[in-house]
Amino acid sequence: MPFLSGLETMKHPTENIFHAATRDEAALRAALEEADIVPAALVLVHLTGDLAILDEMRPHIQGGWNYMEKVPEPLRRRIRERLVSVLKEKAADPSLPALPPPDVLHRIMSASVGAQMPPEYVPLFVEELGLAQGDPRALRWRRDPAPLGLADFRVLIAGAGLSGICAAVRLKQAGIPFVILERNETVGGTWHENTYPDCGVDTPSHFYSYSFNPNPQWSRYFAKRDEIQQYIEDTTDKFGLREHIRFGVSVQSARLDEESGLWLVHSVDRDGRAQAQACNVFITAVGHNVPATPRIEGLRDFRGEVVHTAKWDPAIKLDGRRVAMIGTGASGMQAGPALAPKVEKLTIFQRSPHWAMGNPNYHRAVPDGQKWALRHIPYFNQWARFLIFWAASDSFHDSLFIDPDWSQPDISLNAKNHQMRENILAYMREQLGGDEALMRKCTPGYPPYGKRLLRDNHWFATLKRPNVELETDAIARVTADGILTRAGKLHEVDAIVMATGFHASKLLWPMEIIGRGGRSIRERWGDDDPRAYKGMSVPGFPNLFVLAGPNTILSHGGSAIFHSECQVTYILQAIREMVERNLRTLEVRRDVHDRYNQQIDERHRNMVWAHPGVTSWYKNKHNRVTMTSPWRLVDFWSLTREFDPDDYLCTTAAPYAAAA
Repeated sequence: MPFLSGLETMKHPTENIFHAATRDEAALRAALEEADIVPAALVLVHLTGDLAILDEMRPHIQGGWNYMEKVPEPLRRRIRERLVSVLKEKAADPSLPALPPPDVLHRIMSASVGAQMPPEYVPLFVEELGLAQGDPRALRWRRDPAPLGLADFRVLIAGAGLSGICAAVRLKQAGIPFVILERNETVGGTWHENTYPDCGVDTPSHFYSYSFNPNPQWSRYFAKRDEIQQYIEDTTDKFGLREHIRFGVSVQSARLDEESGLWLVHSVDRDGRAQAQACNVFITAVGHNVPATPRIEGLRDFRGEVVHTAKWDPAIKLDGRRVAMIGTGASGMQAGPALAPKVEKLTIFQRSPHWAMGNPNYHRAVPDGQKWALRHIPYFNQWARFLIFWAASDSFHDSLFIDPDWSQPDISLNAKNHQMRENILAYMREQLGGDEALMRKCTPGYPPYGKRLLRDNHWFATLKRPNVELETDAIARVTADGILTRAGKLHEVDAIVMATGFHASKLLWPMEIIGRGGRSIRERWGDDDPRAYKGMSVPGFPNLFVLAGPNTILSHGGSAIFHSECQVTYILQAIREMVERNLRTLEVRRDVHDRYNQQIDERHRNMVWAHPGVTSWYKNKHNRVTMTSPWRLVDFWSLTREFDPDDYLCTTAAPYAAAA
């Protein structure tokens, strides 16, 4: 029997979803021995309504991660035995359980994470997990769209990465005509392009996936690049999207035709042929994937090979050679430990250190029993997703705010943030074997979460290797044979690896987007001050929606896919408004846009990313935070749940009224 997500379960109420779990009782029992006990208990509570088991478990649970529970073995055995019995009963009488009322769900959820979860999360999780009947994120037409000219409506998406594919699934589901222009030869976007050694995700795999297409078969708790790319390919095929994608086509520019309200999108295909096509709605889903290479004097004089992690050359041979790696961010922390055992010497050039913390699951394979339970036991996948969602997102959001009365404001924000700092330092000291010289080099001078907290990919162990040197002196220039520091030390190397990230602040670059009055979005934003309403809509650019736009990056945790789903829900409702009301344009009101961005700025002033000790691409040259989202995930979900046409100037055949 194929895996049924919660959404699919409710679409097939006559199908006995319990047979897959009970058909082989020995397999069920063996799986439960390996499977996480908390989601198993939550399935039991869901099916029976018996909350007593939660009261017994709660004292033994300290958080949502599966390593944060210490449920005693006798209690574990009772849960397993009763769950087997209940599943067998349900196989004989397969009626689906009623969804518990919100107050009961709140109690269930709070007990299972060992904390009092705010009640506003309950409707979010009911939707995210598909616990209610139907697909809550599917667009529901209020009028039959066929007589309204839906067949002639066109949406164009730039990019077939995770967010573009998300939009495509929902557009196809709603019957809205669309096409995706993708510059690469397949889907995946950043995950297709990034192939550097040990490339992977730092969000838990079971959360880094679409709610409408969960993957119960992840091989690792934190998947590597190839498996993520395959997941995107499989999703594309499952939902029949390839026929809508034009591969090898790069969007160059888009210009608004003010008379018709259409966008004219100009592109170039793989053979250099220029093309243009019109659309009612233009969605950019290009992400942050233009490599950033620092301007270093003499780099062109280097006689060896230079490769960027974002444009990795699989033919490059680094084994047994002297290699320099510039950058110690996310890509460097993944690539460095993979390169170190193979090269003669690895010299790592660090401009500033990053906070990095270990996670017991980061290098773990998912046990077969856990995968079996995720695939076969009804509701197990949903409750496991809930636990990891909470653990990896908002459970510590309150630690990101500056306490004005805090006694150590230079190194931490508040008591909770300071305790996190102490915990990370203790972990680092243990990993570095008490090497105080390395500790000094590796300790950031800003509070935890000032930059995204990285996962330790054996980074600290790598720094202790005899063939690895961490150089913290600034680079003066590159010579023909190596890299010279400002202190005058020459590091002779055969190859240079640039682990220097992307041009993240240059959103939509190098595309040229021209809106009303012939004004480009680059003129409106400048080089580094992008602003948008809810990260998507910009005054003067009607019918344009930006996925992964300004102030939508999640730096405290969460999943970029979740944010994409929230934005796509909002955009689909905007399109519904256009079709049902025969609108020519939808343009966010200037006052609405400005008020929202004022809220963003006010909130950021009291958060970690605005801390004076933090220097990052999250902030522009005026120290305004332009990239990260200040919101909890539940806040952004609430902001994007319903499209309000009153926030927009709407035009049909009437003359256009200029933005206020």
